[in-house]
Amino acid sequence: MSIEEPMRKTEQEIMPARASQITKPLGYDIYPYYSLGDNKIFNGYSSLCDFIIEQKTVVIDGYVGVYWNKLITALKEDLIDRGYALNLIESKNYLKSQAQLNEMIAPFLGTEGSVWGTKTTLTLADYFNMQALTEIEKSTSADINIIIGCGASLSDWKAALIYVDLPKNEIQHRMSAGSICNLGLDLQKEQTEMYKCFYFVDWVVLNNHKKALINDIDIFVDAQWEDSINWTYGKDIRKGLEKMSSSVFRARPWFAPGAWGGQWMKEHMPQLDRNEVNYAWSFELIAPENGIVFESSSFLLEVSFDALMFTQNKNVLGVHAAKFGDEFPIRFDFLDTFDGGNLSIQCHPSLKYIQREFGENITQDETYYILDCKDDAKVYLGFQDNINPTEFRDSLEKSNLYNEEIDIEKYVQVHQAKKHDLFLIPNGTVHSAGAENLVLEISATPYIFTFKMYDWVRLDLNGKPRPINIDHAFKNLDFNRKGATVKQELISKPSILFEDNDFICYHLPTHKEHFYNVHRLEFEAEVEVETNNVCHVLMLVEGTAITVESADGTIMTFPFAETFVIPAAAGSYKMINKGSERAKVIKAFLK
Repeated sequence: MSIEEPMRKTEQEIMPARASQITKPLGYDIYPYYSLGDNKIFNGYSSLCDFIIEQKTVVIDGYVGVYWNKLITALKEDLIDRGYALNLIESKNYLKSQAQLNEMIAPFLGTEGSVWGTKTTLTLADYFNMQALTEIEKSTSADINIIIGCGASLSDWKAALIYVDLPKNEIQHRMSAGSICNLGLDLQKEQTEMYKCFYFVDWVVLNNHKKALINDIDIFVDAQWEDSINWTYGKDIRKGLEKMSSSVFRARPWFAPGAWGGQWMKEHMPQLDRNEVNYAWSFELIAPENGIVFESSSFLLEVSFDALMFTQNKNVLGVHAAKFGDEFPIRFDFLDTFDGGNLSIQCHPSLKYIQREFGENITQDETYYILDCKDDAKVYLGFQDNINPTEFRDSLEKSNLYNEEIDIEKYVQVHQAKKHDLFLIPNGTVHSAGAENLVLEISATPYIFTFKMYDWVRLDLNGKPRPINIDHAFKNLDFNRKGATVKQELISKPSILFEDNDFICYHLPTHKEHFYNVHRLEFEAEVEVETNNVCHVLMLVEGTAITVESADGTIMTFPFAETFVIPAAAGSYKMINKGSERAKVIKAFLK
């Protein structure tokens, strides 16, 4: 594949390689980072070549989407210019044939054109002719031996291990530009098929591979920039992750436009590119796709969120680590419909269905917390008392077939949305966020399993109809969530859990099927909170800013609407109100 192709397709700028290039806003910051101390992160191919020369033999493994041709060319030019005889072997030359790989992954991709597949059971070794790969010998006549590419460490060379990573959002920007392919393949699929292959096959295989390597990686390389790299020593990353796992931190959020997207985030987050048509989603804390950014002497380096979970899941999840392992189970994201449109009428799969059909461990149980809204904002939730499932399905099928609008309120209840309301959406519940909302979605982590039934007869941003999944939906819809039951069971009724002087803790009960709970902490000055060996995910939902001090002395300040995490191992933390108005903080945690 030509490296002259456009590298990424998005209006949004890539994260700067240096903190000094970032103008810090007064409010929400899209580039949070965690300091490693001075002189821990290094820049450029030349400095990495200094390390390679010292080692003489290195293994360079890494993730799908990396521009391996660019990296190889840069390393070759630098080392050869210095006069070294180089033996460089590419792991891709030991892959199975394209036909073999396509046949191997096909069972996990569902039918062509479908949105979902099933999480693969393949391993990275399955992609290779392992006998040939493990028989590769180093050259005794070369000054430097390198084996490089996805799966290079499967060669079992005893050498220093360099791991080259790439953030998930950049993978998707490169995918949109047509500049990368799926793991082991030379031809790019259609975008929906390509993302499906990433989610259900590539990322599963490579995450498991990364997990196996994580404690042996000598060098981490961040390859998200077009013409350079930042890198650091594995021991420093692991030390940083360990410290982070017992204090307080933020993941790096990222943002995406959509058919129904709005303008709230664009107006309230000054670092976002204003040329983007809208912002529909923020990936505040969607662990499978977020990264964590480290800083040292102004250089920035991003690692995947799962690097934290692979190394420190017990510190992060505490008493719940035994159940969830290295999966981070709580998701925070924004749905922005301010001056936008309604989300599709939709539902999510039952636990048994998502496990059987898609290979997930937990299902997409959600809540909508209304962070901001206009006076006419609505939430669609639950069925009308007189719902007739057959009539409802017939109307949906007809709408989909003939591209006709339907009176959805004949079938689905609509509720006025007010700031700080919490709507409960256990799996199987019909729902949608209406226009003029900024929804904080507090949910279980799975995030792509939305069965759309009605999408208001509109096209996506590429001018194509969005997929409608009526059959999946009707295998999961709970038609007992109707009538008066909806307000009784699916709209949370806050109650005071305890209060002390100016501090009040409200309990916002979730549904019995939700495995997480929600509190809102309101205070004028400050409050101290115990973790009780449970991870807390938090956000300031009213007020200007708060400073958080964990028991180990780590201090961070979070303005309105920033998501942050207090790991279970932090033990306790203090929140100090930095604004003049009363602070209100949402806290989600596992039951």
